[in-house]
Amino acid sequence: MFTDVLVPTDGSDCADRAVGYAEDIASRYGATVHVLSVADSRILQHGPHSDQVRAECAEITDAVRADITADVPVQDVVRTDIPHEAILSYADDEGIDLIVMGTHGRTGVQRYLLGSVTEKVVRLSDVPVLTVRSTDSDDVSYPYSDVLVPTDGSDGAAAAIDPAVDVAGAYDARLHALSVVDTEPVGFEVQTDPPYHTPEERADTAVEAVAESAEAADLRSVETAVVYGVPYREIQSYVRENDVDLVVMGTRGRTGVERYLLGSVAEKTVRTSDVPVMTIRAGDADGETPTE
Repeated sequence: MFTDVLVPTDGSDCADRAVGYAEDIASRYGATVHVLSVADSRILQHGPHSDQVRAECAEITDAVRADITADVPVQDVVRTDIPHEAILSYADDEGIDLIVMGTHGRTGVQRYLLGSVTEKVVRLSDVPVLTVRSTDSDDVSYPYSDVLVPTDGSDGAAAAIDPAVDVAGAYDARLHALSVVDTEPVGFEVQTDPPYHTPEERADTAVEAVAESAEAADLRSVETAVVYGVPYREIQSYVRENDVDLVVMGTRGRTGVERYLLGSVAEKTVRTSDVPVMTIRAGDADGETPTE
């Protein structure tokens, strides 16, 4: 599924942590790691040290290349652009299958804040994005043994099923399917579409769809659960209680008054999850990706 993995880096601890995750998944899939450092064009326009900044970016990519095992092919590049635009452009130009990013980077006027860059990439990327939070511990969650796919039965959520099944298979991991019946007050009566009569029926159908895909792929172990509560909080609780190593989820869910927006749930999960989150941005009904 993944043949080219992009890891943008600004040399921060969180970005360095993401490199390990990119290397691991590349080794698992036999993929090439692309290491990208971006010299922010907005800063260079107003600064006298553009050559120095580009040289620093090259030093960062060189250091990352040296740290990656010789068994994993590596390409490194420095680009001058607005960071999130450079990442998305490179992914498109080079046929990237997966972007792996830290959620926080260097602060201050000399470096872009990778957190805001990551947020934009997650919202706009046409390929999956694996986000990795910085922690006080050196512990890592790979190799993955428990992979969670939250689902609300929408097309947006369904887009994450195949990648989740594929990753679980590649790591011989247990796959968990979770659907949350949202109990957060919304100020109106929640309705469902035919043929579902209740939110519980929709949730049951959603996790059953994941289980069926997992069974078709001959995964060794699948667990399903339907719970009640605030979606992103219940996802967090499930991760902790079941020792989940990776969350794979769509960035858009059911829209309108009937259901919560899975997009906001995904965003909150990315911001708060203690384990990596792989987000999948689904296209709209005519096959094009939705605009932001």
